[in-house]
Amino acid sequence: MAALPYADVDSSLKALAGRAEGFGRFAIGGLNGPVYSVTTLADDGPGSLRDGCRKKEPLWIVFEVSGTIPLTSYLRVSSHKTIDGRGQRIILTGKGLQLKDCEHIIVCNLEFEGGRGHDVDGIQIKPNSRHIWIDRCSLRDYDDGLIDITRQSTDITISRYWMVVSQILCYFAQHDKTMLIGADPSHVGDRCIRVTIHHCFFDGTRQRQPRVRFGKVHLYNNYTRNWGIYAICASVESQIYSQCNIYEASQKKKAFEYYTEKAADKEEARSGLIRSEGDMFLNGAQGSLLTGIGGECVFHPSEFYPVWTLEPASDSLKGILHICTGWQSVSLPQEECARQLKPAR
Repeated sequence: MAALPYADVDSSLKALAGRAEGFGRFAIGGLNGPVYSVTTLADDGPGSLRDGCRKKEPLWIVFEVSGTIPLTSYLRVSSHKTIDGRGQRIILTGKGLQLKDCEHIIVCNLEFEGGRGHDVDGIQIKPNSRHIWIDRCSLRDYDDGLIDITRQSTDITISRYWMVVSQILCYFAQHDKTMLIGADPSHVGDRCIRVTIHHCFFDGTRQRQPRVRFGKVHLYNNYTRNWGIYAICASVESQIYSQCNIYEASQKKKAFEYYTEKAADKEEARSGLIRSEGDMFLNGAQGSLLTGIGGECVFHPSEFYPVWTLEPASDSLKGILHICTGWQSVSLPQEECARQLKPAR
């Protein structure tokens, strides 16, 4: 059995807080607030998810209902919130979450599907948001991206989770522009972006797993297969550390792509850099690295956090990430919930 992280975070309701690995490790969500219970699938009103997300105080949001919440507009999440989908099956559709000018957000065990409209993403993180952990979520079929992290948002982890048997956290399927990190070459403030992505399964997504501008991104123990253009892309000044990931090609073989762009405050155009360590390339996948520029130019994660749970890329890891993906049928820990299952006022 692989040594996967987060083995004990279902031991109590708020054990998730501060337990992410990587850049989002300080995210505590609604740790210091009461429990708010979602009692309706309505888009708004008392007991709704939107009502809880807009409140200013810290809240740990749980669900007493299962089903689909049709969002007619972005659901904006204020600081110090945990949206905890354990114990129910919640599908957000129509629009997505917007994490704007906020901090300390945990989003756990939700499904996102069928987002419609211009610039509609499953989870949109911009601007100036930080200390965020996206855990055990399934995302598919949005008109724009599935997750966008832009405009000086930073210290974010997107990860899988393990309980009893191996379970993956984030599952991205059947989509074109999967994940954008860094807005465009004019947003030079995105040099501050730092993101960790681990134990995610990208299944048949066309491109951007992720595409990165300016930021530093640590990818480890992810499984990406059947992409349509490329697996990951390093654009202007970005640094991507790809560690023990599995890249399995279909018709398109190029796993690593480089796009050259000119930052608004520079005179010369540059691409980004990718450092590959322990990656597995299957079915002719090509992990091409830039010649003449050494991997030493890419940051090392140990400069920013001391430990992370890493397995060698292998067929057994591939099997785990293939089978156990996305939303999981796990129970909501009852500690604290029995006392506090009414909507916070």
